[in-house]
Amino acid sequence: MAEIDDIRNMNDQDLLENLDLSRKELMNLRFRTATMQLTDTNSIKRTQRKIARIMTVIREREISERSA
Repeated sequence: MAEIDDIRNMNDQDLLENLDLSRKELMNLRFRTATMQLTDTNSIKRTQRKIARIMTVIREREISERSA
Protein backbone atom coordinates (compact mmCIF):
# COMPACT_ATOMS: atom_id res chain seq x y z
CA MET A 1 0.00 0.00 0.00
CA ALA A 2 3.03 2.25 0.21
CA GLU A 3 3.08 2.68 -3.56
CA ILE A 4 -0.23 4.57 -3.67
CA ASP A 5 1.08 6.91 -0.98
CA ASP A 6 4.19 7.53 -3.06
CA ILE A 7 2.05 8.29 -6.09
CA ARG A 8 -0.16 10.67 -4.13
CA ASN A 9 2.94 12.59 -2.96
CA MET A 10 3.99 13.33 -6.55
CA ASN A 11 3.15 16.63 -8.18
CA ASP A 12 1.03 16.81 -11.33
CA GLN A 13 3.97 17.03 -13.72
CA ASP A 14 5.66 13.98 -12.19
CA LEU A 15 2.40 12.04 -12.41
CA LEU A 16 2.03 12.75 -16.11
CA GLU A 17 5.65 11.85 -16.82
CA ASN A 18 5.34 8.65 -14.82
CA LEU A 19 2.11 7.78 -16.65
CA ASP A 20 3.78 8.27 -20.01
CA LEU A 21 6.76 6.12 -19.03
CA SER A 22 4.50 3.38 -17.69
CA ARG A 23 2.45 3.30 -20.88
CA LYS A 24 5.62 3.00 -22.96
CA GLU A 25 6.84 0.24 -20.66
CA LEU A 26 3.54 -1.62 -21.07
CA MET A 27 3.79 -1.38 -24.85
CA ASN A 28 7.35 -2.71 -24.70
CA LEU A 29 6.26 -5.59 -22.46
CA ARG A 30 3.48 -6.51 -24.88
CA PHE A 31 5.93 -6.58 -27.79
CA ARG A 32 8.29 -8.77 -25.78
CA THR A 33 5.41 -11.13 -24.99
CA ALA A 34 4.48 -11.38 -28.66
CA THR A 35 8.06 -12.24 -29.61
CA MET A 36 8.38 -14.77 -26.76
CA GLN A 37 11.16 -12.78 -25.06
CA LEU A 38 9.33 -11.99 -21.82
CA THR A 39 10.04 -14.34 -18.94
CA ASP A 40 8.18 -12.53 -16.14
CA THR A 41 4.59 -12.41 -17.38
CA ASN A 42 3.41 -10.83 -14.12
CA SER A 43 5.20 -7.61 -15.04
CA ILE A 44 2.41 -6.76 -17.49
CA LYS A 45 -0.21 -6.91 -14.75
CA ARG A 46 1.96 -4.90 -12.35
CA THR A 47 2.45 -2.20 -14.97
CA GLN A 48 -1.28 -2.07 -15.72
CA ARG A 49 -2.02 -1.64 -12.02
CA LYS A 50 0.56 1.12 -11.74
CA ILE A 51 -1.09 2.95 -14.66
CA ALA A 52 -4.49 2.52 -13.01
CA ARG A 53 -3.21 3.91 -9.71
CA ILE A 54 -1.70 6.95 -11.41
CA MET A 55 -4.88 7.61 -13.38
CA THR A 56 -6.94 7.26 -10.20
CA VAL A 57 -4.86 9.88 -8.40
CA ILE A 58 -5.11 12.22 -11.39
CA ARG A 59 -8.88 11.79 -11.44
CA GLU A 60 -9.13 12.34 -7.67
CA ARG A 61 -7.28 15.63 -8.07
CA GLU A 62 -9.55 16.72 -10.93
CA ILE A 63 -12.64 16.05 -8.83
CA SER A 64 -11.25 17.81 -5.78
CA GLU A 65 -10.34 20.89 -7.88
CA ARG A 66 -13.86 21.11 -9.27
CA SER A 67 -15.52 20.79 -5.89
CA ALA A 68 -13.24 23.38 -4.25
